[in-house]
Amino acid sequence: MNYILQYWGPAMVSGLLFAAAILIGLIVHFISFQALRRIARRTATMLDSSLYRHGRAPLRILMPLIALRISVPMHTALISEDALFYLGKTLSTFLIISAAWLLIRLTNVFEDFILDRYKVDISDNLSARKVLTQMDIVRKILIFVIILVTLAMVLMSFDSFRQIGTSLLASAGVAGLVIGFAAQQTIANMLAGFQIAMTQPIRIDDVLIVENEWGRVEEITLTYVVVAIWDLRRLILPISYFIEKPFQNWTRVSADILGTVFLYVDYSVPIDRVRQQLGKIVEASEYYDGKVWRLHTTQAKEHTVELRALMSARNSSDAWELRCEVREKLIEFMQANYPECLPRFRAEIWGQGAAQSEQGRPVE
Repeated sequence: MNYILQYWGPAMVSGLLFAAAILIGLIVHFISFQALRRIARRTATMLDSSLYRHGRAPLRILMPLIALRISVPMHTALISEDALFYLGKTLSTFLIISAAWLLIRLTNVFEDFILDRYKVDISDNLSARKVLTQMDIVRKILIFVIILVTLAMVLMSFDSFRQIGTSLLASAGVAGLVIGFAAQQTIANMLAGFQIAMTQPIRIDDVLIVENEWGRVEEITLTYVVVAIWDLRRLILPISYFIEKPFQNWTRVSADILGTVFLYVDYSVPIDRVRQQLGKIVEASEYYDGKVWRLHTTQAKEHTVELRALMSARNSSDAWELRCEVREKLIEFMQANYPECLPRFRAEIWGQGAAQSEQGRPVE
């Protein structure tokens, strides 16, 4: 060893030890993930494939760092004590950050596992959307906690920051009140996020009528909700909105829904014929789910009769298409067969002679 030190020098030997540690870490990473890759190819389960996909990148950094940290005591006789101290602190900091990165990527494995068990791309996906919403919010909370704990561990690993933190905590009375007052809306939104995760008034892919807009819940974060509107706009609302204000949820219990079409026709309309035609239109439509359809006379006004066609569909999108189809074909049916039964305005015009006769005067 003395010969090697005399010939190469401490710096060169230290560099070689570091290079060897990095190489060993990379070799262990390569062998481990090659084995995991073969296992993933042979099995039909999703878990090993997800672990390979999400864990490969952070462990490529973490394993060499672990090897470097283990090799630090070997450098005692090669580099100064101060340099060794700062080297150990630096490696510990990167180890903490890399471990946090790995934990965050493991939340993606958790997400893949849930998505594999609960399919959203099916017609009856209520339970899947419920679990998906809970998983999405819990995952965001876990990431927030991991980042917070990582930052605290990094700061607490340095004595100077620990002392600064202690002094700040000792004098944080008034500042804490000011910050708490300023952040009360953010805190309220985060608490609302917890409440929505538990009670679930909304879920991912729920159909809502909110702020007079029809859309689907696209994303739920800890502070806001993204609603994808039918015309590709995005409505961003604070998450506390769904705790404090009323809104319509068309898929709260199930995805199927009833659609309505209103027709305004003359009193002379043959309602039974219109009802028969409605049945033919609905039964022939690809959007009808085969459960229920009705035609009711809901109002009789001074000039028109109001007919309400009721029909069921598998979901709100199909209900919209079905309503448009029924409305269009009923209008065509009325125009082709009973044009005289379309809304008409009846008026009685009195001439001048008739008016004079009414008053007892001779008609000229």
